Amino acid sequence: MTDSLAGRSIETARRLLTKRFEAAGIGSAALDTRMLTGAALGLDLTGLIAQGSRQLTHEDAARLDAFAQRRLAGEPVARILGTKEFWGLPLRLSADTLVPRPDTETVVEASLDILRAEGRIGVPLRIADLGTGSGAILLALLSELPNATGVGTDLSAAALDIAKDNAQALGLAPRAAFIVGDYGQGLTGPFDLIVSNPPYVRTADIASLAPEVRDHDPRLALDGGGDGLKAYRRIAPQADGLLAPDGLLVLEVGQGQADDVARLIAATGLTVSESPRADLAGIGRAVTARKSPS
Repeated sequence: MTDSLAGRSIETARRLLTKRFEAAGIGSAALDTRMLTGAALGLDLTGLIAQGSRQLTHEDAARLDAFAQRRLAGEPVARILGTKEFWGLPLRLSADTLVPRPDTETVVEASLDILRAEGRIGVPLRIADLGTGSGAILLALLSELPNATGVGTDLSAAALDIAKDNAQALGLAPRAAFIVGDYGQGLTGPFDLIVSNPPYVRTADIASLAPEVRDHDPRLALDGGGDGLKAYRRIAPQADGLLAPDGLLVLEVGQGQADDVARLIAATGLTVSESPRADLAGIGRAVTARKSPS
């Protein structure tokens, strides 16, 4: 493929690569092509358009071909580039971190909407993100809550290294701490807000996941046990003990899991909201609950 792209214009190379991705069944062919071409050439979208007639050198073509071969082998673009945007924030990734997905922004939206309605956006808040991975949820919240501080936990020390780097790059490190731990174990409350996107895929269903997820996301971040609820059984009682009076719990759940997770939370004494927050596909994605203000 390198020879076929060398000497071609950027515009032509993008067109050819898009067609090849489409033929391979990649649904986001045009977007993937744009992102990979931009990364290979060091150009943003404006640069790709402005320099569309520029011819690719052999070195340009080799870099782009290497990216294309990895994508055709099923590797997600975010893994190839080592970065992913979440809540408008550029986040660095590694093999030890889950690729943050738009569905998870529902947790951020639900949390902020409740805090905004209560006039708490600008007040000092203490946040815990259980199973933080790349730090996506915690850092998104801190970017919107200027007086909040937070802690992210994860079983993977390597994942937390990435989260720390992301916090530093975004200028949020002074307000974020990261601790190796099993969800809330070892934390000392009270917290005003606890959030989590825990593993919720049933063990038997992992084999049927899309290759981009199954073969590249860390299994630790996917496997929710036999019924997909293993993590919630750990988190619910921990959250009850860590939340401040009137504190909020917001958890991401898989499709069809909202009712089961709500029952687990309610059994601890927390008050669950009537309906989960839906994602853009209309799937109940974020279950919210509150500790009674006693």
